[in-house]
Amino acid sequence: MTSDLVPDSWNRIDAWLREHAPRTSATLRPPAGDGEIAAAQQELGVTFPPDLVASLLRHNGALEGPEAFRFSTGDRLLGVSGILGDTEFMRGIDQGPDGEAEDYWLLGYVKFGSYDGTSDGLLMDCRTERDHFGAIGRFFDETGTRFGQAGSLGGYLAELADMLERGQEAGVVTFNGRLFWEAPLPARPQRSADEPLPEPDEQLPELDLSHSPTDLLHVSHLDGHEELGALIAVLPYEQVVEAARKQLRRLAVETGLNNYPEIKTALDAWERGVAVPRPDQTSPLALRLRAVLAQADTGRDVTRRWAAEKIALGLWGSPYRSVCESAETRSHFTLDWRADLHADLGNPSLPPIPDDRFWGALRNPAIDSSWYAAQHTQDQD
Repeated sequence: MTSDLVPDSWNRIDAWLREHAPRTSATLRPPAGDGEIAAAQQELGVTFPPDLVASLLRHNGALEGPEAFRFSTGDRLLGVSGILGDTEFMRGIDQGPDGEAEDYWLLGYVKFGSYDGTSDGLLMDCRTERDHFGAIGRFFDETGTRFGQAGSLGGYLAELADMLERGQEAGVVTFNGRLFWEAPLPARPQRSADEPLPEPDEQLPELDLSHSPTDLLHVSHLDGHEELGALIAVLPYEQVVEAARKQLRRLAVETGLNNYPEIKTALDAWERGVAVPRPDQTSPLALRLRAVLAQADTGRDVTRRWAAEKIALGLWGSPYRSVCESAETRSHFTLDWRADLHADLGNPSLPPIPDDRFWGALRNPAIDSSWYAAQHTQDQD
């Protein structure tokens, strides 16, 4: 055991969070008491490794919610009560006559990190008779337990501190005082823009031209963007249109589609406020977009296909849907998509992360929030 490594690692983690993600930092709870830690071990019938005790004496878990401190696996740090509740729940799963299933869940396992939405989470092996006492593993609903995360919680926390200090290279992102964990993005291949336009009768995927500026956006598209989604929902229409134009241009540049003259000319006109005429399937712009769809299908490049589809959506569809889906697609290209979207929206003050009551009270004719509105009405009755 390397319990001295635990406070050192927490010192680094806490310092980084205070500077870069204060809202996430604020969710870490004060220390647990020696008595409650001892009582938890007695109730579970296990001995906590010294690293787990040292960690609980630093932070008794993290508060629930969208701002919660989470490990890079997406699991929220559990305190004593969470460890008890989640571990006892796992023990209650029907695993056979002896209550254990190798590679699934054993009585000596203790869960200290929870994914919250499922039973998935981080666990520690507390079987004192085993050589890997204190080893860190992860439980998955469908496949069970797999070890190899780290040999101890101290080592796991030290690696986490290293990742935070490496920043985006390690997939670390901050926005609005919150910490997010993203996968580091690979470099995208460069594509030539010198390909000739295909002939009108060439067999290509059809371009969806059914979009309309009056299409309703379902609130679920906004809810996934959290406070940025709430901001989009309440900004003036023209501000959303301007953000949609900027996001679409970013998407075109990042995917190389802006290098095609047919696409660049259309985006230039749209940015000047000139409506781009709706094409048929054989116009130069439509042929270019259809050719990109064909290339993407051949190369199994789903994100490039999405980008071509978003170009059509942005030029001829709802700006509310366009700004949301452009941002969602851009998240596959850049870790800065949240900051970019906020900038394109004008960098106004951000509202709180919305809840169902916010969406229920929303009155924006461009957004379908009818389900939430019905629930909101019921709550008021």
